[in-house]
Amino acid sequence: MLIGLLSDTHSHLPKELFEHFKDVDEIWHSGDFGNVELVKQLENFKLLRGVYGNIDGQEIRAIFPEDLIFTINNVKVYMTHIGGYPPKYNARSKQIILQEKPHLFISGHSHIVKVVPDKDLHLLHLNAGACGNQGWHKVKTLMRFRIEDGKIGKLELIEL
Repeated sequence: MLIGLLSDTHSHLPKELFEHFKDVDEIWHSGDFGNVELVKQLENFKLLRGVYGNIDGQEIRAIFPEDLIFTINNVKVYMTHIGGYPPKYNARSKQIILQEKPHLFISGHSHIVKVVPDKDLHLLHLNAGACGNQGWHKVKTLMRFRIEDGKIGKLELIEL
C-alpha cells in the first residue's frame, strides 16, 4: 500500500500534491487542515485519514478525531497533531504510545520534517513538515511511503 502523508496545510493545497499523490492508495493528513473545502478536495481525490489540528475549527473537529489509531497491512499506526517526537513526546501522546504500542507514530504541528526511529519503544516517528503557506517553514514538504507485510519502507521526502 502506498501512502501520501501531509500536514499543516492551513487552508492551502498545492496543485503539485495531486501529481505527487496520483498513485497513492490513501492520503493521511496529520492536522491543521484549515478549512472544510480542502478536506473535500482531498476526499474527492483519494481515501483520506486524518486528525484535527490546533487551528481547525468545530467543522473539521466534527469530521476528524484528535487521535487516530488503526492497523493497516500489519502495521499499527498512531496519528495525532501535537505529539512531540522521540524521546521528547508530550505526556498525553507518550501515555497512548505506551498503551497502544504502535509501529508508526505520526504527528504534525512543528512544520519540521522528522524521520526518527525510537529504538526503546520500537516505533518509527514521521512528521511530514508543512505544505501550506502559513508558518515559518521555507520549503513545502510531503512524504510518500509503502506499508507492506508489516514493514514501512521506500520513504520519500518531496519538496515542493
